[in-house]
Amino acid sequence: MIGNNLIGRSFRMVEVFVFYHPRSFLAAILIATAFFATRIPYLEMYSNFADLLPQDHPYIRLHNDVKDTFGGANNVVIAISVEEGDIFTSDILGRIHRLTQGVDSLPGVNHNLVRSLTHRTVRKTWLTELGNMNSEAYYDPLYPEMSASELAKLKLDVMANPTVYGLLVSPDLKSALIRATFNEGQLDYVKIFRQLGDLKEEVEELRASETEPGVNIYATGQPVLMGWVYSYLDQIIQIFFLTLTILLLLLLAYFRTRGYGIILPLVGVVISATWGLGIVSLLGYNLDPLTLVIPFLITARAMSHGIQLVERYYLEAPHAVDNHDAARRTFETLFRPGTLGIVSDAVGLLLISLGSSPINVKLGVYASIWAGTVVITVLIAVPLVLSLLPLSKSEEVVGANEPRGAFAAIARLVSSRKGSAGVLLLALAVYVGGGILSSRVQIGESEPGSPILYPDHDYNISSKKINENFPGSEEMYVVAQTDEPGGMKRPEVLRALTDFQIHMLHDPEMGGTRGMPDLVRQVNQILHNDDPRWAVIPDESSYVGGLMFAFMASSPIPGALKEFIDTDDQTANLVFFYKDHKGETLRRAIHMAQQWIDDPENQVEGLEFRLAGGPIGVTAAINDAAFASNMVIIPAAMALIFLFVALFYWSLHAGWLMLLVMTFCTVATYAYMGIVGIGIDVNTVPVIAVGIGVGIDYSIYMMDRVREETARAEGDLNVGIRHAIATTGKAIAFTATALIGGVVMWAFVSDLRFQADAALLLVVMLILNAWAAASLVPAWIVRFRPKFIVSTSMKDTETDDLQVRQATA
Repeated sequence: MIGNNLIGRSFRMVEVFVFYHPRSFLAAILIATAFFATRIPYLEMYSNFADLLPQDHPYIRLHNDVKDTFGGANNVVIAISVEEGDIFTSDILGRIHRLTQGVDSLPGVNHNLVRSLTHRTVRKTWLTELGNMNSEAYYDPLYPEMSASELAKLKLDVMANPTVYGLLVSPDLKSALIRATFNEGQLDYVKIFRQLGDLKEEVEELRASETEPGVNIYATGQPVLMGWVYSYLDQIIQIFFLTLTILLLLLLAYFRTRGYGIILPLVGVVISATWGLGIVSLLGYNLDPLTLVIPFLITARAMSHGIQLVERYYLEAPHAVDNHDAARRTFETLFRPGTLGIVSDAVGLLLISLGSSPINVKLGVYASIWAGTVVITVLIAVPLVLSLLPLSKSEEVVGANEPRGAFAAIARLVSSRKGSAGVLLLALAVYVGGGILSSRVQIGESEPGSPILYPDHDYNISSKKINENFPGSEEMYVVAQTDEPGGMKRPEVLRALTDFQIHMLHDPEMGGTRGMPDLVRQVNQILHNDDPRWAVIPDESSYVGGLMFAFMASSPIPGALKEFIDTDDQTANLVFFYKDHKGETLRRAIHMAQQWIDDPENQVEGLEFRLAGGPIGVTAAINDAAFASNMVIIPAAMALIFLFVALFYWSLHAGWLMLLVMTFCTVATYAYMGIVGIGIDVNTVPVIAVGIGVGIDYSIYMMDRVREETARAEGDLNVGIRHAIATTGKAIAFTATALIGGVVMWAFVSDLRFQADAALLLVVMLILNAWAAASLVPAWIVRFRPKFIVSTSMKDTETDDLQVRQATA
């Protein structure tokens, strides 16, 4: 019994102490609010690519090791396509060169890792009459006007080079590709995006004459994606004011002439938001545009606690002696379940920090502190303000303990034996059906392109066009290492790499591959008068070394082999091109690679392979971390909330009842995700964890209210449930509506699909939790009559109250 345990007495002492010093507490809250307000101007909003990366994952360790040598995952891929003819005209080649130069001048670009038909690092290699190898760039910007014969020869030269034809020039010769890798860090995505936009407009409009065909430019890659995200930040202001309008209209509709109910929840929201934003700034964290739905939800949750408090104040006011007594009654009634609910919120948020991605660590820390401060900014502040305001009684609440309308119907249903059995059977059906549908939920993304944006968005259309014309915009790096310098020259090593490439080509979704063996075979063929029979790996290391030296000597560009091999000839990079980074694509790619590597028949002494870099490897690591986080965070949140509730009510049954609600809502949520195609990734795991913590508040309020009303009715459970639904059920319905109003505008206004999906996912979780609180919790109590509810008496509670007040006085 809560009245007879240490936790209960501690809460009561806090309640009494706070109301003995209302002005002092309010002054302290206002001073803290003013301080936090001074920190808000220093708060920054930006995305950092490194925040997405789980640094302890082996794929990310590989990524960090090779990103400056072979390239990373922060890439831009741009295609320029002609509407008619092919790209081999002076005008189109000039445009490709202008686009390449523009990309090479973008802020943060790694100049050594830019690849394009017209770039200085992409060269034609041939054997001279004297038996020497020579090379030159395919395009000379000093002589942009080319004759028909020169263009025809260029076309043949390109088609003869497998490292260019198909990879940088499409097989139909209508498109050319420009690839660039950016140095990681806090890139200026806005500047990159704007420069790319200006460059695109400039190149598309360049035309030598009206008869020249028009061109289309398509861009994809992480910097482009983040540029699009930043371009929609102005919508946040629009969403903020629309959300504020919705919440204000809801308050006006619910409280009508009861002024405290309209003003005080909004005051609580302002104080809570000021504290939260100030805390984020003090911690030195940034707000990420992709996670803004969660701060909005925390703020809306603060308002819902304020609504609960004011609603209870109007119920207590007719029975109170004065304004101080009404506020004290309100505080004493709701402080304990409210605190338990807020702790549940904060726990769900804090556990997000268990994820290995820095973005979730930051979110978990600041969001849990923000949510926890609601105890002070709302649960304590609002009743203290009420204690200083004139007593306000409302005729509307007279007789409110008698259920009417929909709430009366719900009360009759769940308090009857058949009705409660039906509710529990429905919940069981949801468990079974939800478990089946949950199997559809994928780890990672479930469709091509980026789920952050809508399928018909320019970014996703660009990704589709590029992947239709080229092997793939998504690269996976597999790094091969030997145990000594020069080991990559060994013929058996190169043959193993060739076998590995052939094995990976069995994947129908893999568009192509590039690696050191391809270059060695190509150079060997060139040195034998372009005879294709010599496109083989030589039998001697010294011969291989000679081919590599001949290739480097033919190029005046330093680091001609850099994209294939390191300077010690000890580490080589194999690149595999994929057309998407869906979860199933990633799992299949990694599985096929690991399968070949683990086969004893493929082992070569002194050679080892490391998985996996590039966009595919990094995304796979992020997905692995998200899945691992999901398997830890969600059960841990449930376990801790179970523990808190069980200790708070000193009843395992109470903890079990809340666990029942949490698992019911979680299974149903996963079923929804499976139906609509939302995958488990670094963005959705926090949303689910937040939904669990926020949603369980309703059930805690309902359970506590049933317990209180049953005690008032001297153990009559049916009366207790009917009165609880008349009061708390009505408040739950409204606060759920207010919370939905706090996030729903993201679904209708935001052009970012992820924000819309996250908002809808939260709406589903809130509806499920509201239904569970209003129906499942009372139905379970009716059927199983838990002792911590039916055996509670008001006499014990009132006696304990008196003891605490005397001790405090």
